[in-house]
Amino acid sequence: MGVTSSSRGYHNLARLSIFLVPAALVVGMAGCPSPWPGDIYLSIASTLGGVVAEPGEGWFPYYAKNATVVELVAEADEHCHFVNWTGDVDTIDDVNDASTNITMYDSYSITANFELDEGCYSLTVLSNYGGSVSEPGEGYFAYVANTTIDLAAEPDEGYRFKEWAGDVDTIANVDAAANNITMDGSYSIRANFEWFDIIQIAAGCWNTLGLKNDGTVVAVGYGAYGQCNVGSWTDIIQVSAGLYHVVGLKSDGTVVATGWNAYGQCDVGNWTGITQVAAGSLHTVGLKNDGTVIAVGNNTHGQCDVGWTNITQVAAGGDHTVGLKFDGTVVAVGAEGGDDYGQCDVGNWTGITQVAAGSLHTVGLKNDGTVVAVGYRGDGQCNVGSWTDIKQVASSCSLTVGLRADGTAVTAGWDMYDQFSDVGNWTDIIQVAAGCRHTVGLKNDGTVIAAGWCGYGECSVGGWEPSIFIRRLSDQ
Repeated sequence: MGVTSSSRGYHNLARLSIFLVPAALVVGMAGCPSPWPGDIYLSIASTLGGVVAEPGEGWFPYYAKNATVVELVAEADEHCHFVNWTGDVDTIDDVNDASTNITMYDSYSITANFELDEGCYSLTVLSNYGGSVSEPGEGYFAYVANTTIDLAAEPDEGYRFKEWAGDVDTIANVDAAANNITMDGSYSIRANFEWFDIIQIAAGCWNTLGLKNDGTVVAVGYGAYGQCNVGSWTDIIQVSAGLYHVVGLKSDGTVVATGWNAYGQCDVGNWTGITQVAAGSLHTVGLKNDGTVIAVGNNTHGQCDVGWTNITQVAAGGDHTVGLKFDGTVVAVGAEGGDDYGQCDVGNWTGITQVAAGSLHTVGLKNDGTVVAVGYRGDGQCNVGSWTDIKQVASSCSLTVGLRADGTAVTAGWDMYDQFSDVGNWTDIIQVAAGCRHTVGLKNDGTVIAAGWCGYGECSVGGWEPSIFIRRLSDQ
């Protein structure tokens, strides 16, 4: 069945606002010399269901002395028809003809009127702030009666689809973004979107962090060392969680930290120019905006010896630190002594786009979607050789998690507490995080799910629900 195009439908809805400006200008210019190349004007508009193709729609100047004859051509949308010209029509040759002429003796304002064909109905599609309707588009559309029309609503980043509102009686499921509507009447519908709170997650040993869209942070789980005392944090753009401490990067490039500080791992108050932070078991790492790296905390194994350059991302593990370089190669320090299981043996890695560090192992995501891992393998945490189509990796004590491009997740490693036995059923995931005994996933609708040990409440993320963002009238 034919429909009006999205751009044309949107044009129909936008006409009124277009003509308010010229009208206001005419009033404002009363008694003043005209700035237009002519002393009279022709204002042309149309109702929904068609457009004026010649000379177009808007405001057109002419000279009265020339008595210019202007060709008028009105074109109806599919399933609509032209009715007549109304307004200042005395000099129009035939007000009932879509193709006619008007002679310009004075200033005139005219409108081309359209109606639906018999047996057809109109659909007006709108959306609120936070997304758009990609199918059939937004605007005014005409269809033959009883046609079933596909609907597709797409949220902007930071938003999720909420519901269809308006004349929704024939919409199959008002809560589904991908939908359809049956046209047994003329309807006006709107796609509503919600602003969701959580935009990033992080998992510590026994706690979970959620970074909210407004720059604040929420935390659940074990907090005996103050690692969940993040309620006063503001302007945060990234968070990371270690063994018993958590770190937050502020929008101005400074850093805050809270939790156990026996090794100075929270002494980040004087850091500036930071673009990313990573919390290890007993140390904290910061990537600076010049590609260099700084670190504080326990340096028993050399994990803070990070005199690197040209770094684009850092990760902090149990006793080691990893850096991803601009050219896709990787550097690592630490893990010297009895806990050295080869987790720093990354010198031959190439084509890496992201790195993650567990307690005793290191993971690298390659640019072809495959994954490599080195280090302690006793719990299977390095068994990632068969993974494909991965777009993000996370690791912790003895666990590795991979996020596939299709929004599902894969896991490898220790599963004593079911920290990944249920993860294989997850869908619509956009980010994953791994704790010591639990796994966390952020879904594309802004909700958070978790699996594994919850003895300290570290999986109690069900209350992190999206909040509705109501756009003020002044923002329209």
